[in-house]
Amino acid sequence: MAALACSLCLPAHAADTSIAQQLSHWSTQAGQPGNAQRGQAFFNNRHGGEWSCSSCHGTPPTGAGRHASTGKAIDPLAPGANPRTFTDSARVEKWFRRNCKDVLARECSPAEKADVLAYLASLKPPF
Repeated sequence: MAALACSLCLPAHAADTSIAQQLSHWSTQAGQPGNAQRGQAFFNNRHGGEWSCSSCHGTPPTGAGRHASTGKAIDPLAPGANPRTFTDSARVEKWFRRNCKDVLARECSPAEKADVLAYLASLKPPF
């Protein structure tokens, strides 16, 4: 009964993947393993535009962020700070597509995604 009550108070959550699975997938697509150093540089770079990934997710992305345009609160992005991130493959795909277009004005390449995931996976508590 307690499990049912708890499941009713939590938002729907697919939990069909993990950051390790996502990193493996994008590394395979890129033909090379993700690189945390390149991912950190990519995450913090504005790429010629107004925003970087860190503009909304913070530096490092282990605490709550705030959308640079709307001011909407954003949960911590790093899985070490928020274990629910990168556990729903549809949401991962949706947010990579949306956020890459906001920052780069295009979709991210598989290598860019692998590098960012390697960086985020490297962030472990304590922060």
